[in-house]
Amino acid sequence: MTPEELSELIASQLTAAVAEGAITIEGDLPVIKVERPRSREHGDWATNVAMQLAKRAGVKPRDLAELLASRLEATEGIVSAEVAGPGFLNIRLSAASAGELARTILTKGADYGRSDVNAGKTVNLEYVSANPTGPIHIGGARWAAVGDSLARVLSFTGAHVVREYYFNDHGNQIDHFSSSLLARAKGREVPADGYGGQYIEDIANRVIAICEESGEPDPRTLPDDEAQEVFRKHGVELMFGEIKESLHGFRSDFDVYFHEQDLHNSGAVTAAIERLREQGQLFEDGGALWLRSTDFGDDKDRVIIKSDGETAYFAGDIAYYLDKRGRGADQCVYMLGADHHGYIGRMYAMARAFGDTAGAGGNMEILIGQLVNLVRNGEAVRMSKRAGTVVTMEDLVEAVGVDAARYSLVRASVDTTLELDLNLVESHTSENPVYYVQYAHARTCSVAQNALQHGVRREDGFTPEALELPDSELLGALARFPDIAAQAAALREPHRVARYLEELAGAYHTWYGKARVTPRADEEVTNLHRTRLWINDAARQVLANGLDLLGVAAPEKM
Repeated sequence: MTPEELSELIASQLTAAVAEGAITIEGDLPVIKVERPRSREHGDWATNVAMQLAKRAGVKPRDLAELLASRLEATEGIVSAEVAGPGFLNIRLSAASAGELARTILTKGADYGRSDVNAGKTVNLEYVSANPTGPIHIGGARWAAVGDSLARVLSFTGAHVVREYYFNDHGNQIDHFSSSLLARAKGREVPADGYGGQYIEDIANRVIAICEESGEPDPRTLPDDEAQEVFRKHGVELMFGEIKESLHGFRSDFDVYFHEQDLHNSGAVTAAIERLREQGQLFEDGGALWLRSTDFGDDKDRVIIKSDGETAYFAGDIAYYLDKRGRGADQCVYMLGADHHGYIGRMYAMARAFGDTAGAGGNMEILIGQLVNLVRNGEAVRMSKRAGTVVTMEDLVEAVGVDAARYSLVRASVDTTLELDLNLVESHTSENPVYYVQYAHARTCSVAQNALQHGVRREDGFTPEALELPDSELLGALARFPDIAAQAAALREPHRVARYLEELAGAYHTWYGKARVTPRADEEVTNLHRTRLWINDAARQVLANGLDLLGVAAPEKM
């Protein structure tokens, strides 16, 4: 019996009690949640539904819990239902009922844990969005891992997710980038506000080669203003291509690559400003045009058009949000770096000015990620071989591989600074979380292969009533996966999947030490062996499903 099936059983018993006149409950029943009790001595599952409904039923919580307990105990598959404390209900399943979960998992396969809690929602998820002026730094790598994992989790729970990358290619940073390329090409020092690192010289040389191959003039022979435009044209495209290639290698692909410049070229910025003007949300002061953002929770009003007639950067943000909503996004989730924390107030105010909701679960939601610090041999890793001033995603992948990099970046909450010990992440020990989880999956594959060699086959029998306590412990861990996936989606916290997988791996390793799938040399194959193979394979499926949500491989051998 799965937690969902138990919830449905409790609901059906409450509905029956109402129909029979045993109790009266006004209104619809809430979603009934069952959870694993902190101590397994209290049973397999617990619910506080009696405490939730007692007031509406006009009875004491314990009395309602006693009524429900008596009805549940008369149900097949329930061994006991005991009332505890002010009205908690602790439920113990029969071994057969608990063991049926293995069959459910293997029947559903890759769909086990999938739900429709977010069905009908279109979520535009924007992450990374690094300027096309250099390789993705380690902070961007964290967003690439977390953002892609969150997209997978949201899709797994029924949402239609649009992965989006926003290129900030309108503004001074592109000027600084192209002037840096020009300086390197002509053998000069990079300007103080420019970009350093070997990659600048590499791209400058590639631009020169492109011009040579296409018959264009060598930009080094052109006046600086003309040469800089050549380096801007080709350099940004080359950098853009490198970023895409790096993200693809990191298993973080996007559905939409949106260029900021397009907002200005298309007139979307002007249209957005006019819409706010028509709604009466703008005012003029000091020759500038302002948004009344303080009316919507911001700490101060914001300039939209500066006194010199130039649009402020915020104007592009307004147009971009409207564009996302116009493309059908019900929720626009922005994943931004730690330096954008002060940005939340103005963005939420802007969304509210359009009549939308902002904050968790709203039309606009902003997640702020903290920094990543790399450590090797107890010392901070600060410099990149290629970028010079920062550590890049490529540096991390080169050091530990894609699987370890992604898993390590996802497993911590993004609102905390992450200190990543490269020595630990590279190690093949149980102290390394990614190795611990992947090894659990590989072990399930080894057990299954060994079982086959000893004549233990699932199709020869499934007798869940023969299961014992160690089996129940592992089954309880497997049953939690659907709820974990739903929580990760609702809270925008894919790290919950990683931490769950570590707990599941621990439960599996413990089970492996206590429960035999293959018979000893002097034993015959029994139904218990066969049924435990079902449990082993169910664990393999859930580990694989969870790792897939994180974009991490589930190896068969290690």
